[in-house]
Amino acid sequence: MPAEDNKALVRRLVEEVWNRGNLAAIDELVALSHVRHIPAPDPQGPQGYKQWVTRTRTAFPDFHFTIEDLVAEGDRVMVRGTWRGTLQGELQTPWGSTIPPTGRKLVCKRFSCYRLASGKLLEEWALQDWVGVLQQVGTLPMRA
Repeated sequence: MPAEDNKALVRRLVEEVWNRGNLAAIDELVALSHVRHIPAPDPQGPQGYKQWVTRTRTAFPDFHFTIEDLVAEGDRVMVRGTWRGTLQGELQTPWGSTIPPTGRKLVCKRFSCYRLASGKLLEEWALQDWVGVLQQVGTLPMRA
């Protein structure tokens, strides 16, 4: 697929799946063989992706991701953005602990790299500011 088509697919993933919670779109966008190269307790593929989105949107019912940069070349799309949400449910960390609901509004920077083929997401790598998240929920002290 051309780079512009790949960018459109990632935009659709962000808007429909993450920002609106449309789990049905995952079946159209995520390959059966999809792998997330990030710590995650969920299975891989579309089912695991649905579990991940559900868990995130349960913790943050008002979850919203804003794309700040979207760059594509070949079969890769890189996204730099910020997510925001109010922690109203339990948040599961990548290292297996949970953070109870605090009612606090959080802001987190995130970078993701996707590999796509035949109009579907095949792989994902991501980095997220977990230190900032832990500071905002009060489990780590803020820097002076």
